[in-house]
Amino acid sequence: MFSSAIGRLRIISIIEGLSFLYLLYHSIYSKRILGIEDAIRVPGMIHGVLFCLFCIALLDATLAHKWKLKIPSLIFLASLIPFAPIWVELWLKKQSEKDQSLDASN
Repeated sequence: MFSSAIGRLRIISIIEGLSFLYLLYHSIYSKRILGIEDAIRVPGMIHGVLFCLFCIALLDATLAHKWKLKIPSLIFLASLIPFAPIWVELWLKKQSEKDQSLDASN
């Protein structure tokens, strides 16, 4: 899965999405319920680094597959909306399978 640009994007997208959900949970529980004001500093930083890696992987996949601006723009916008990356993951999985079938036929 790490051998292709789409595979790397898929993995990083999943990890980044999970870190976002954890950040939401952690911020609600620790900061709002327990009252710990500094609770999201470390999870927020980790999520920020993962988001930067996601952007780099998106750029890599865009260049590798010569996508027009529309596709990476939609993927980037979906990364900002909770649960929208599920749609992106399904689409990327289809693209990855299509690439593998093309490689197998050559």
